[in-house]
Amino acid sequence: MRKFLLTTAAILAAPIAALAAEKPAELKVGVTTFLTGPASVFGVPARDAAEIIVGKLNAEGGIGGVPVALSFIDEGAGAEALTTEFRRQVEGGAHAMMGAISSGNCQTLAPLAEDLKVLNLMWDCGTQQIFENNDYKYVFRTQANATPEMLATVLYLLKVKPDFKTIAVVNQDYAWGRDSWQIFSAALKALKPDVEVVGEFFPKFGAADFSTEISRLQAMQPDVILSTSWGGDLDTFIQQAAQRGLMNTSTFVIPLAESSLERLGSTLPAGHIVGARGDHYFLHPDRRDDADFKEFMAAFEEKTGAHAIYPVFHMSQALAALKAAYEKAIAAKGGEWPEEDEVIAAFEGLTFQGLGREVTIREDNQGIEAQLLGMSVQSGEYPFATLENIMIFDGAALTTPVGQESVEWVSKLTPEYAASVKVDSYEK
Repeated sequence: MRKFLLTTAAILAAPIAALAAEKPAELKVGVTTFLTGPASVFGVPARDAAEIIVGKLNAEGGIGGVPVALSFIDEGAGAEALTTEFRRQVEGGAHAMMGAISSGNCQTLAPLAEDLKVLNLMWDCGTQQIFENNDYKYVFRTQANATPEMLATVLYLLKVKPDFKTIAVVNQDYAWGRDSWQIFSAALKALKPDVEVVGEFFPKFGAADFSTEISRLQAMQPDVILSTSWGGDLDTFIQQAAQRGLMNTSTFVIPLAESSLERLGSTLPAGHIVGARGDHYFLHPDRRDDADFKEFMAAFEEKTGAHAIYPVFHMSQALAALKAAYEKAIAAKGGEWPEEDEVIAAFEGLTFQGLGREVTIREDNQGIEAQLLGMSVQSGEYPFATLENIMIFDGAALTTPVGQESVEWVSKLTPEYAASVKVDSYEK
């Protein structure tokens, strides 16, 4: 009889014990980032930032007492190698993945993560289509998408140069260049319908010579020239445009140029509009005097010899989100280690903070992030252009409502909308 009672008790206790997940020896996190190729100008600084952040995190006890172990996957190796390595890491026991920089890679990895039932944080890619076209359980974006980035740029332009009449665009000829222009132009037409688009140029990705485009722009003399290009393409275009005097006759609007400032040095003259793909700036007006911000910036500069750029901020936000979600799930479970589904559930309405302002995950898994823009100035404080007349726009008002499509939504905005968006202004 005693043996029967013991057996029964063990059977009854088994389901209860199963509720407590076993605490792992380490939290394995796979990170996709460009370590080679032209986009490595974003990917390598992001990797360096991740190593600094996780090093400090582990020195302070990790997440719930568990150290974080990072494994990096090179997006520069190509889509087939990327997906193979992503799958290998998940099947090898990765607890979470962080991918990717490329919007095309995000569109590939999001459904793969869903099939593999693994948490995936889209830590940098900009395409707005991910959550507008799909409903994901395991995939979250820990920063904004292209729509608030482009819409904030339009709003800043209207505030600092309200009387411009003509605009031209020079964008890389691939999905980002085309899609970002579609969003920007739709918003501009809605908010300032009298503006004339006098030229649309889409040079091939990786172009080394922009003389044809520059010559035509000099003949057109548009008030504003937009380029959402990035990396070496943007650097080369600005260098050649400056040499030819084009930047003295037109205002350049360059929403990704925060990441090029240091590389451009003295080439970028004063008076041009620079964006930061979020509220990302190593001299962030809200954060620059905060102890943790200053500590990180000093560590990053010591490690890399350069100043932090927007992918560094994006990486900090993704890691902050991962930490916040696990801590929320652990607290909800009374201190016990959570199951994966409990961590997934913790992302609902999650608020977290990296190196910029707080970010919140809304119901469609999209992050709501503020947007910072400023005007270039060669102050002499640094050997490259910095920003003045900074404005930080509230991210919620800039983000396409849940269930709507971005281009359609921005196309229906009215001129009165611009005045309704909350914005904080700073002289420097």
